[in-house]
Amino acid sequence: MPSIDTARILILATDGYERSELRVPRDELSKRGAKVTIASPEKRAIKSWDKGDWGDTVEVDLTAKDVFVRDFDALVLPGGQINPDLLRKDADAMRVVSDFVQSGKVVAAICHAPWLLVEADALKGRKATSYASIRKDVENAGAQWVDAKVVNDHGIITSRSPDDLDAFVAKIVEEIEEGRHDRRAA
Repeated sequence: MPSIDTARILILATDGYERSELRVPRDELSKRGAKVTIASPEKRAIKSWDKGDWGDTVEVDLTAKDVFVRDFDALVLPGGQINPDLLRKDADAMRVVSDFVQSGKVVAAICHAPWLLVEADALKGRKATSYASIRKDVENAGAQWVDAKVVNDHGIITSRSPDDLDAFVAKIVEEIEEGRHDRRAA
């Protein structure tokens, strides 16, 4: 089982990610010793969305097409309305999400990011949560939607909003340290 202080974590995002939903996991997981890498469809700085307007940027380390699941222990998907909507239309980004889901490694999605799990057909028969406005999308994908800070179903972690970031990060750490999860196909 990997320890968080040696874990390799990938954050997949693009323009319009919710600022806190990328920065808090990145910073908190890094503080615990994890090596955090940011991937996006293009290798350039990506812009956050922060409190109703464009925020600051983060640098991208790796393009989605150059991601190999074998190089990472977990995938973190920040939300925001714009970010997951753009990513779910990108074939390379969706390959990354699907490959992580199939691998049994930890996949963590917050806010609107469960849209990516919907697109990857990863939620059928699972418990999940999300931002309330996409509840019906999650249910239509076959998930049992639960109104909770964090929901874990065999290493697929979902959370509702930035208000739940502490619980979200704590569950990521716990699940990484448990190791690979046997999953039935969704």
